[in-house]
Amino acid sequence: MLHFEKLLFPLDFSEDCQALIPYVNDIARRFSSRLILLHALDGGLHFPGESGPLTESMENLRNLEENRLRDFASAHFSGIANVETLLETGDPATVIRGVIQHTEIDLVMMPTKGLGTFRRLLLGSVTSKVLHDVQCPVWTGVHAALSKPADHLPCRSILCAAGLDPETPEILKAAATLALAFNAKLSIMHAVETPPMSFEVDFAAFRKELMDNADLELRSMIREAAIDAEVVVLEGATAPQVSQEALKRKADLIIVGRGHDHDKLNQLFSQLYGIVREAPCPVLSI
Repeated sequence: MLHFEKLLFPLDFSEDCQALIPYVNDIARRFSSRLILLHALDGGLHFPGESGPLTESMENLRNLEENRLRDFASAHFSGIANVETLLETGDPATVIRGVIQHTEIDLVMMPTKGLGTFRRLLLGSVTSKVLHDVQCPVWTGVHAALSKPADHLPCRSILCAAGLDPETPEILKAAATLALAFNAKLSIMHAVETPPMSFEVDFAAFRKELMDNADLELRSMIREAAIDAEVVVLEGATAPQVSQEALKRKADLIIVGRGHDHDKLNQLFSQLYGIVREAPCPVLSI
């Protein structure tokens, strides 16, 4: 069961962060969340003509940023009952990770970076580090130029990209819970990466067996969890199949497991990175 009681929104006042505001408002209102707005100052900042950091100048900058953060909260989150602003000094990814751990955050919402081909190469180092390092669910947005909040709010269609590992039942239950909370239609998919076609060896029977077995296993998990959803098993690489299926179903949110088994973490993170990178809508990784 998902409880988004404490919601963290790390921000840098960029266009991509601005694009997340409607989503953050929607989640905070829907789940009556305590919203924490976090901004990180670079602790190694130097000023021109000086050999080291200036304490007075840094203090002035800190005061300016604190006021900017409070103004941001007043301008965009006045309808949220419980909003806090937090200004910390240090590497943004490290600061975010520390706040998540010490404040027991239930959900962190972050933008992706880049556009077009560049977005396919780089999500943004901070978002990438947070996705890899933290244990709580992470909600990642879509670049502001690629998708507008009006395209996906209210959330009417949710696509769950399911694996076939021990964590899958919990991911399915979380997806069903959110679909109920949003009153959204839930679809569940799984992608099977089969052997490539070959003129020398006929893999047709083997590929069919892989697809059939995956379909049976996924439907068994869904049945045991008593979830009502459309189910599809597709053949191909995970990330592009998820992206295409999301477009086909006009998904407003993709839900995917992030994996907390450290023996499998690198493989799962690689798949997650691809899904987030190519997603046409926000992604919630659990």
